[in-house]
Amino acid sequence: MDSKEEGIMKMYRESEPDETRLFERSSVNHAAWTLLALTLALCGWLMVALVNAENQRYALASGMCQDQVFKGGIDKVCLAKARSREHWWQHLGHAMTTFKP
Repeated sequence: MDSKEEGIMKMYRESEPDETRLFERSSVNHAAWTLLALTLALCGWLMVALVNAENQRYALASGMCQDQVFKGGIDKVCLAKARSREHWWQHLGHAMTTFKP
């Protein structure tokens, strides 16, 4: 090989990417962020369940869904659709602060 070819080959060798630094490692802890997202999703799901349970509990306690035909019974359709308080956060606040029924 003459010096001209060696110069061209050296130029091509120098332009190759460095394979040791080609793929950078991520410094983000994906396990921690995934655990945080799952924990927040679980907290949200539990809040929705608590709001629904408190809504039904308050509807039963206030006598909102008594069956009209059977005096000791409960109207389950009314219980599923009842809105015993104005907003969902009122149910959540009452359920989180009151420990006795």
